[in-house]
Amino acid sequence: VQIAGLIARRIKCDLVENQSVVAGDRFGLIRFGSRVDIYLPQSYNIKVLEGQTVISGETIIGEIVSSNQKKSK
Repeated sequence: VQIAGLIARRIKCDLVENQSVVAGDRFGLIRFGSRVDIYLPQSYNIKVLEGQTVISGETIIGEIVSSNQKKSK
């Protein structure tokens, strides 16, 4: 979910509803800051902290946990 700030409401979303994406895909642009909320399934291992700055295409935010692995806490 892309959320624009109060002053600079400048979000460009390049996806349509239910469109699939893969690792490294760009799905939009937020000009002048703001924030993006990312929702991952509970089965994912989250690799970042809430509020942490991440870099598009560089920061791993989560990993899929296979049925052979246990989710770390």
